[in-house]
Amino acid sequence: MTDLYQTQRAMRAMRKAAMQRGVVALLDIGTSKIACLVLRFDGVDPSREHEGVGPLAGQSTFRVIGAATTQSRGVRFGEIDSMPQTERAIRTVVQAAQKMANTRVDHIIACIAGAGPRSYGLAGQVDVMDAQVGEQDVARVLASCDMPDIGQGREVLHAHPVNFALDNRSGLSDPRGHVGNQLAVDMHLLTVDAAAIQNLIYCIKRCDLDLAGIASSAYVSGLSSLVEDEQELGSACIDMGGGATGVSIFMKKHMIFADAVRMGGENVTHDIAVGLQIPVTMAERIKTFHGGVVATGMDDREMIELSGNSGDWEKDRRRVSRAELIGIMRPRVEEILEEVRAILDAAGFDHLPSQQIVLTGGASQIPGLDGLAARILGQNVRLGRPLRVQGLPQAATGSGFSSVVGLALFAASPQDEMWDFEIPAERLNGRPFRRALRWFRENW
Repeated sequence: MTDLYQTQRAMRAMRKAAMQRGVVALLDIGTSKIACLVLRFDGVDPSREHEGVGPLAGQSTFRVIGAATTQSRGVRFGEIDSMPQTERAIRTVVQAAQKMANTRVDHIIACIAGAGPRSYGLAGQVDVMDAQVGEQDVARVLASCDMPDIGQGREVLHAHPVNFALDNRSGLSDPRGHVGNQLAVDMHLLTVDAAAIQNLIYCIKRCDLDLAGIASSAYVSGLSSLVEDEQELGSACIDMGGGATGVSIFMKKHMIFADAVRMGGENVTHDIAVGLQIPVTMAERIKTFHGGVVATGMDDREMIELSGNSGDWEKDRRRVSRAELIGIMRPRVEEILEEVRAILDAAGFDHLPSQQIVLTGGASQIPGLDGLAARILGQNVRLGRPLRVQGLPQAATGSGFSSVVGLALFAASPQDEMWDFEIPAERLNGRPFRRALRWFRENW
């Protein structure tokens, strides 16, 4: 824990330096595509500079000056599988984005979709030293949280204070400056597989770039796809990517739970390739142009040409009906949604006031998916696109870009995390605690 705490503090300092220099690049390393945005910061609003724990900490104005995407190589289940291939793809996309931005970029903030995220809920309590709550008190109360035994080979990726209570007043987003005697905190801890993070750090180093931050894709997708009311009242963001489907739950504008399913759009493509005995590239094209999950009477008559070049004339001139294609796609999509349903049930999502579900990510664009998801996950389902960000090219406004646009919001105005405070080193180890959402329900 101590090592990671220092690493995260160093990355936070690097992010500040990059913002002062005015340019930072964002990298969404996905299974099917790698997207890169270059942001220019037009100066930090000084009135916001030290304004507390919450989404506006260090709020700044930025605009996108460069954007590029490339086909992902060497990534499986949202994790790096082949280092040289991923390195080449990252170099390609960063160079293209730099060329468009007409500037050189040294600092990267990246997000990762896989890595087996796991959520924990922590609570801590201390007596306030002076009459007013100061920075030191916040650091002490965060340090007083019982650290869970996260297990071997795991690292903490996010550690957000999600709720402060001062004496009997709960629901404070930032207690600093308030008068009181006893300060309590609820904190959400997200841990991931250490090897996946180390591989990412190593790969970015090999590309001669400095890493100024890492975020969970599930988290940043929620930041960009959920509107303010949804983040406030309790909503889930389902980010359906190529190799992994991220699930994040937000409440009171904070992420309070995250998990991931190791399946995504590429599994659907693979099923089509196997089912119709065609190459994967053709399966992807057919899925994009003709795919769906709800068959109607019309689909029996709509025929799709499967033009191949195997040399067998009969095999190369086959046709299949759209109904047959839907019959191959639907079971896999249902399986992914059933897994998501199990995660939401385990998290206790049905106890939240709003229960809005937002589908985003590239694989969420399959026609009819929202209707099928409403049946499996619950009635309140909508398709989400990322928020409009200044300077973003039209090609990057679709739901496949939720993660990288969310990363822009995360870079510009990060919520305070544990490593933003000077925590005494001896307090960085502790005892086990409970799973996140159950704790949240009992304590909020």
